[in-house]
Amino acid sequence: MKLYDRVMEGTFLSRPNRFIAHVETAEGVEICHVKNTGRCRELLVPGAKVYLSVSSNEKRKTKCDLVAVMKGERLINMDSQAPNRAAAEAIPHLFPGLTLLYPEVRLGDSRMDFYLETKERKIYLEVKGVTLEEKGVVLFPDAPTQRGIRHLEELEKWVGPGREAVLLLVIQMKNVRYFTPNRKTHPAFGDALKKAQEAGVRIMAYDCCVTPDSMALDASVPILL
Repeated sequence: MKLYDRVMEGTFLSRPNRFIAHVETAEGVEICHVKNTGRCRELLVPGAKVYLSVSSNEKRKTKCDLVAVMKGERLINMDSQAPNRAAAEAIPHLFPGLTLLYPEVRLGDSRMDFYLETKERKIYLEVKGVTLEEKGVVLFPDAPTQRGIRHLEELEKWVGPGREAVLLLVIQMKNVRYFTPNRKTHPAFGDALKKAQEAGVRIMAYDCCVTPDSMALDASVPILL
């Protein structure tokens, strides 16, 4: 799906804080909003080719959002809002017979990304975007996430007769080997993910076809816990 109306190419210079990046463009150095508050240290390195979404809102403090980056020959979308948009487009194909779809629905003490229904099932679905890649292996999270563990615990509690819980891992790139939890960064999340799967939470991982201005779910990716 098309995500951005106008995209501009640039060269990453620096990231003074998690919200802001300095990017060299044909129009000069732009101070850009970074649409991902994760560390992204392996992506945002000086000299990396990046893509900026240019806003039509002239009242914004920053003219552009940094939304994608080239890592070697691999284009990676790093917009944290893109996975939910791509998931919303793909959900009717992933869950045939869908009769109801709501975004942002509370479950216990958390808010899940989607609530779905078919004639037989009531489904809560949480989406996690994945941008961390090492030698073709993709990992989540790139920083400790107690919120991510809490989401898994809520999904686990929901599972029961006629009730399904799904974690959808949206891998914001193509040509990857498999997904595995990033136990080096947050071993507790890896343990929680395995526990949730054993309790009946369905874990799905899909890579994406990515261009500078679009991203769409494509192929299922193996999961190794």
